Amino acid sequence: MLSVNIICIGKIKEKYWTDAIAEYSKRLRAFCKFSIIELDEEKTYQNPNPSQIESILNAEGKRILSALTKGSFVVPMCIEGKSLSSEELAAKLGDIPLCGKSSVDFIIGGSWGLSPEVKARSDLKLSMSKMTFPHQMARVVLCEQIYRAFEINSNGKYHK
Repeated sequence: MLSVNIICIGKIKEKYWTDAIAEYSKRLRAFCKFSIIELDEEKTYQNPNPSQIESILNAEGKRILSALTKGSFVVPMCIEGKSLSSEELAAKLGDIPLCGKSSVDFIIGGSWGLSPEVKARSDLKLSMSKMTFPHQMARVVLCEQIYRAFEINSNGKYHK
């Protein structure tokens, strides 16, 4: 069974987001070993300069890289990544075990994004959209799309 992890910076506090994530997490257990790994975000300065932003990205990047599953297929979520349809994401998730990988790690960075080192470690840079979403919403949307992908691959009724 494929292990699917979402590694993300920060915690979600609002109940409506945590409820949505809990629902998709429950549904995903039928298809994979699913987990969300929340890492601490760096303190952000008010109006940070480029050097401070780089420092934040580097610190968060080190935490992300240390949380990756050894030998996993790594998918950082970034705006410059590739946009896939739900069907294309389903096909990609279906192909991962065929490539000899037993786990996939999706990464959602902090408010300043992801460090170059995290992006360099990627097997597939993925973009949800050219639009910007709050990180909490991005996490819910990613959970939903992963669930949809498994439903597509199992010919379930969820995807229409």
